[in-house]
Amino acid sequence: MSVAEKKPFGSWTSPLAAADIAAGVIKVAQPHWDGGDLYWLEGRPLEGGRNVIVRRSASGKVEDVLPAPFNARTRVHEYGGGDYMVAHGTIYFSNFADQQVYVLKAGALPASLAGNDRTRFADYNFDRKRKLVFCAMETHGENAHDVVNSIVSINEKGEIAQLAVGADFYMSPRISPDGRFACYVQWNHPNMPWDESELYLAQLDEDGRAVKVERVAGGREFSVSSPQWGDDGTLYFVSEENGYWNLYKIDCDHLVESMNNDLSVKAVPVLKEEREHALPAWVFGMSNYAPLKDGNVLLSANDCGTWGLILLEKDGKGGMKPLSIDAPYTSFAYVKAGDKQAAMCAGSPDTFNALVSFDLKEHTFKTERATTEMKVDKKYISKPQTIEFKTEDNKTAFAFFYPPKNDDFEAPSDELPPLIVFSHGGPTGQTSNDLRLSIQYWTSRGFAIVDVNYGGSTGFGREYRERLKKSWGIVDMHDCENAARHLASRGLVDKDRMAIAGGSAGGYTTLCALTFGDVFRAGASHFGVSDLEALALDTHKFESRYLDRLVGEYPAEKELYRSRSPIHFTDRLSCPIIFLQGTEDKVVPPSQSEAMVEALKEKKLPVSYVLFEGEQHGFRQAKNIARALEAELYFYSRVFDFELGNPVEPVEIMNEEALQKVAGRR
Repeated sequence: MSVAEKKPFGSWTSPLAAADIAAGVIKVAQPHWDGGDLYWLEGRPLEGGRNVIVRRSASGKVEDVLPAPFNARTRVHEYGGGDYMVAHGTIYFSNFADQQVYVLKAGALPASLAGNDRTRFADYNFDRKRKLVFCAMETHGENAHDVVNSIVSINEKGEIAQLAVGADFYMSPRISPDGRFACYVQWNHPNMPWDESELYLAQLDEDGRAVKVERVAGGREFSVSSPQWGDDGTLYFVSEENGYWNLYKIDCDHLVESMNNDLSVKAVPVLKEEREHALPAWVFGMSNYAPLKDGNVLLSANDCGTWGLILLEKDGKGGMKPLSIDAPYTSFAYVKAGDKQAAMCAGSPDTFNALVSFDLKEHTFKTERATTEMKVDKKYISKPQTIEFKTEDNKTAFAFFYPPKNDDFEAPSDELPPLIVFSHGGPTGQTSNDLRLSIQYWTSRGFAIVDVNYGGSTGFGREYRERLKKSWGIVDMHDCENAARHLASRGLVDKDRMAIAGGSAGGYTTLCALTFGDVFRAGASHFGVSDLEALALDTHKFESRYLDRLVGEYPAEKELYRSRSPIHFTDRLSCPIIFLQGTEDKVVPPSQSEAMVEALKEKKLPVSYVLFEGEQHGFRQAKNIARALEAELYFYSRVFDFELGNPVEPVEIMNEEALQKVAGRR
């Protein structure tokens, strides 16, 4: 047995190199069954983040089916999702370069089907009866908010017909197996889809046009999402009528009778529990359940950030009984069912997120596509510990804590590890406990990480999510601070070497904590918001009224926006910050980061600014992902004054001479 070398935390040599992590980790999403063939989407950093459609045939052959330079990625709502669809071997997809709909048939190159320089398309669904492609369409005018959203159908000639228009937003057009009905979700400003949304049902004529439309679910102060049809005509969807996103259904016979006789359609819960069966609809095409051919349902459920898998079996009395599946995973997304198998994206603290299949008869899992081929010895893997801690107003919040782990090293007995608090994006989102190299990169070098599901996160019910109502920049900031205090008070981390980092909305939480609080000694803002007023005035339609609920109505509550914006209170800053930003970011434009950098420069505080050419909201290119990791590590090494175990390319630190005055520097 080798003897561990004694070195300070942060200085440990790790086999997990940033370049290997960035190049070796692909993204898998959106599985789709077409008969026995399984398709999915791969985001490849080594190809500039290109989304490639891949097929595993029924015979087991795996191959790319989308040739370069085509990139299956839509920009509807800017966040996209629902980028492609397959019907009888024919692929329909959004091409990123021009946002038009393309059709790809076997033995041919992709051909443009519909669209122009003002249109975008997403969330495809095929009408087998009429050979129509239904989807969400976004039509852009002269300015960022001059956008019309609708549900349309596209025929084989590329002709577009409207099914629904007039609401501010639409998603999830789904056609019933017999072609008689279409359903879709819609919502209006100032709501986001998880605030208030409605499920509509449209009876279709022979041409696929709506002849009768009825709202069947959703309404004031609760949301619906993820409608899907069972093979028997049952309409399933997720509703939070009881305070949690649970699965509901409308039986086929009841639906037909109600629509034919102008009666109200009534939905009933399939499984009512204090766990959640969905994620917030940030992107199109998400699904955490799948109706099966035999009438049963495969369902995932989220309990405080940890997911389980359930088989809902018909009980012969019109109800369904839940059977827990023994699965080696703690997170599930994009659950899709074929004839004999289901497919999903799954991960756990022991396994990297991967595309897996599930045998519906044998209840066994098989990895179809790993997100990385890297083999990491367990001696470098930190296992997350779920923690619940006290926060403001005598409430509790949740997080995953990762202690430092590298069996090759041990720290001096009188030293505690530096801590990085991770603040997830959204802010209406959540973090999971999947094995992620982006976390192990830090823990294997001697850092502790706490990944916080602050108040406002999903997975804990509507009441927990509503903690952020009118309180963004306050509740999330306090929860991140209290997670750090909780760990420091238990002697698990060094209270004088605590940093906070986050991207997008998590970047805003980071900047608030560094501006309005005094817990942290450094921070990293990844394309983070510093000016709420600028965000309200200079963002895309989908999020243009998001802040009404999170902060207040603008411009009526303009002063509240200013009082919550770190850019106006740079005089309160007293610690170094590194900013990482993409040049093409339309959600949080570079101007916000640059204004903050200038303010820090004038205040003579150490600050770094790394600008990535061509990147948007989030980094997709391998070289930039690696550079962002290394730049942040180098920055912390200078701030907290430790030698790096692995050499990295330095990053420029403006006002570097001021580091000698930073509190906690040893």
